[in-house]
Amino acid sequence: MKYILFYKPYGVLSQFTDEGTGRPTLKDYLPVADVYPAGRLDRDSEGLLLLTDDGALAHRLTHPQRHVEKTYWAQVEGVPDETALAQLRQGVTVKGYQTLPCTAEAIPDPRLPPRPKPVTPNGPAAWLEIRLREGKKRQIRHMTAAVGLPTLRLVRVGIGPLTVAGLGPGEWRVLTEGEVRALWGTVPARGGTRPKSPNETAPG
Repeated sequence: MKYILFYKPYGVLSQFTDEGTGRPTLKDYLPVADVYPAGRLDRDSEGLLLLTDDGALAHRLTHPQRHVEKTYWAQVEGVPDETALAQLRQGVTVKGYQTLPCTAEAIPDPRLPPRPKPVTPNGPAAWLEIRLREGKKRQIRHMTAAVGLPTLRLVRVGIGPLTVAGLGPGEWRVLTEGEVRALWGTVPARGGTRPKSPNETAPG
């Protein structure tokens, strides 16, 4: 089995084919065959993607009832107050759907690589750390907009126990056996078997 952690840069599609658009895709960065993203990031979002050929794990990580917690840093336009943060934590209505409770906190400006297309706020901006167990399309952008804080930049920095530490945009690495087992620990297999060590089939 193969388990890859990839830092998707801004502007890159979360897929291996471009369908004739000419936009950069995963194939421009990952010389690893037969792996697929367990979850996605929008083209204009950045950060962690997990890719694997382990269909059982990918299914459990993305199943609507067993989503693993993901951590995001969102730069927003405006100054978040406690009222806005409380609304995010409790859940907001997005296109007729009530989002689940989550964690939302204001954080100091994080140290991140510069984005190829610089962010240009029209006024004050701030950073939020949001942790949630859902994966609706452009969910965080819709959530922050719903409380008057449009998202300017969005970076996924954690997938369950995995973090962005040690990776830069466009970089990837193979998960350790311990990391794979930790991921399975977040979504029990319910009678399934644990995967083999990734070191047995790690790409060169």
